[in-house]
Amino acid sequence: MLKNVVAVVLEEIHPFELGVACEVFGLDRTADGLPGYDFAIAGARPGPHTTHSGFAVDVPHGPERLAGADLVVVTATTIRPEYPEPLLAGLRSVVADGGRVLSICSGAFVLGAAGLLDDRRSTTHWRHSEDLARRFPRTAVEPDVLYVDDDPVITSAGTAAGIDACLHLVRKVQGAEVARGIARRMVVAPHREGGQAQFVSRPLPGGDGDSLAPLLDWMRHHLDRDCTVEQLAARVHMSPRTFARRFQQETGTTPHRWLTGQRVLLAQRLLESTAEPVDAIAARCGFGNAAALRHHFGRRLGTTPLAYRRCFAGPDDEARPDERA
Repeated sequence: MLKNVVAVVLEEIHPFELGVACEVFGLDRTADGLPGYDFAIAGARPGPHTTHSGFAVDVPHGPERLAGADLVVVTATTIRPEYPEPLLAGLRSVVADGGRVLSICSGAFVLGAAGLLDDRRSTTHWRHSEDLARRFPRTAVEPDVLYVDDDPVITSAGTAAGIDACLHLVRKVQGAEVARGIARRMVVAPHREGGQAQFVSRPLPGGDGDSLAPLLDWMRHHLDRDCTVEQLAARVHMSPRTFARRFQQETGTTPHRWLTGQRVLLAQRLLESTAEPVDAIAARCGFGNAAALRHHFGRRLGTTPLAYRRCFAGPDDEARPDERA
């Protein structure tokens, strides 16, 4: 369930990161057919809170608002030696009661102080990753990814990666079409894979002629094709080695991971919007057969295609009874 959502702030709020939570979960988009959220902002105490940009934010709730939350988004703040215990206790209770917590940037330090990163993978902004690992040695910090989903704890890197993590969770819990609808309203990419790099090793090429964007668009329209790196490299007149390096620089991931992510996204949309058998969807998406689709669905979404369809397909698009997914 993803209905009751609380954004947590502390003094010296980072306005953009708070705005991420407000934009994804705080706007009423029910007129567009999207779900609504019972959204609130809470802090260690109610009342005015400072921001690092010089203005104040009036926070209406204290830690008691966390009770019963389906999701708590811990926004970025100044890193401190310690954090208010009532707030940390509230975060622990959310997880203990079956809810989720999601941090943006330095909010991971609050989750670490609550003990919620222990024996879990995590990430934060690349500038803080060494400090996070040193301060909380029981967490396995992944310093160069956009976000880490170690359910029920999700951590993300700085700024825009918080958008990616929030949309990832919406997609996971409420389906690809809901995530796409919110992304469309926000005018952002509907999906960036969490394993992508936080930054590229060198600036992207300046001219359109040097960009891989046309190839990426072609790949999205031909996901059913089994293309090798050699074949893709030939389309842009590069050696396989140069192509693999350029692909990593432009997308932050490998051709194989990028293709797999796009294929899973297409499978989600087809499962939601059609009654096609899983085998047919697997073929359309380039997985070849239902077994391969199940494998990648399980690895990326923690569920099966049939279970996903039961959750997110409309009443006229339910799976056929003889499907084995």
